[in-house]
Amino acid sequence: MLSRPLVVGLTGGIGSGKSAAAERFAALGAAIVDTDLIAHQLTARGGDAIPALQQAFGAQVIGADGALDRAAMRALVFGDASIRQRLEGILHPMIRTRSDAAVAAATTAPYVVLVVPLLVESGSYRARCDRIAVVDVPESVQVERVMQRSGLSREQVEAIMAAQASRAARSAIADDLIDNSGDIAALHRQVDALDRRYRAETSIPARLS
Repeated sequence: MLSRPLVVGLTGGIGSGKSAAAERFAALGAAIVDTDLIAHQLTARGGDAIPALQQAFGAQVIGADGALDRAAMRALVFGDASIRQRLEGILHPMIRTRSDAAVAAATTAPYVVLVVPLLVESGSYRARCDRIAVVDVPESVQVERVMQRSGLSREQVEAIMAAQASRAARSAIADDLIDNSGDIAALHRQVDALDRRYRAETSIPARLS
């Protein structure tokens, strides 16, 4: 048994349902550390990353509200891989520092779910996690879900997906694969089963049946 909470890296492509899986883990009592949420905090008005982003990319990427203009930044990133690398070079160290602190602070949780959309692409996360759980859906489902929720065109969604790791690459690193091609009840059943497994490794009883 572990003498500290198990750390589970949760990932999946855009539109796969990571958030729904993380919400279920949270309902079952896991501590959630969401790197995407941290990124939003860093790039909000007054966020720690705003000065460096403005210096690197100019006022064009800062909205009238003082936060990162995500649409403007997205247009730059998907047009030039070197810009994406510069953006990651600014954000990733900050995100890692904050997420490491949050994981370390979760001492009373049965286990920690570290939600990392780009876990495969950010290779260092593998060493920070005891297990990797991947939420998986067919690529056609990803496209339809993202189009419905965001209003982006098919071409825009496919461009985002092309910049992420492939479905096969994510599945290859998975210790636990969550098939989210069904309904929410099916997703919950799989997460519930993983919750029981993760708790068994830390010998802490489950809160929900």
